[in-house]
Amino acid sequence: MLAAISLGLGLLSLGALLNWSRQRVDALGRPRGFPVIGFVVPAVLMVLTAVPVVRHHRLEGRLSEVASELAGVRADIICQTLGESWVDSRPEPGYVKITSDGRPERRATITLDTCGDLQEWLESDRSAPTTDQVMAVHILTHESMHMRGLLPEDEAECAAVQRDLNTAVLLGATREQARDLALIYWTDLYPRMPDAYRTSSCQSGEDLDENLPSSPWNLIP
Repeated sequence: MLAAISLGLGLLSLGALLNWSRQRVDALGRPRGFPVIGFVVPAVLMVLTAVPVVRHHRLEGRLSEVASELAGVRADIICQTLGESWVDSRPEPGYVKITSDGRPERRATITLDTCGDLQEWLESDRSAPTTDQVMAVHILTHESMHMRGLLPEDEAECAAVQRDLNTAVLLGATREQARDLALIYWTDLYPRMPDAYRTSSCQSGEDLDENLPSSPWNLIP
């Protein structure tokens, strides 16, 4: 919506400029003044409405790069706009649609609030993430695991907790900051997840242990 408004304002401003350039004098031959209001006002409004659009696309691009690295395939992250959030009735903070042949799409949708938490964390010094920000980084990892091909929630979740550190590093955190974030999720948030997301196989030495250096049980001193 904002992109369309910005484009419309840009066209309005351009139209005022073109109209003035074609008729710089009036019917009596007097110079016509530059259309300050007709050109400048919509131009300024265009810039103001374009800024959040640019930030939105830049965030999606950055998250998509990280998701592609985690998934091992080209993956796209779509951050909901305000309008989309009003009509989306899904309770999940992120989701990947499944195709008719049972395969995950290479595109994940993340809610407006979750993308906002990711943006806030990226703009911080990453030293003291809030609970919502920790969850947001993990959601990016979790949805990337779905796009990797893991459909069961508990399997995608277990693969994600073993890569949260990597996600945080890819997003610009230091290894120490990423380690702290991954452990916050593992110790504080994972135990509170719904049963469908947790499994006793997700621990050191069990079936879903991938023996990764980034696995949370390998990060605990």
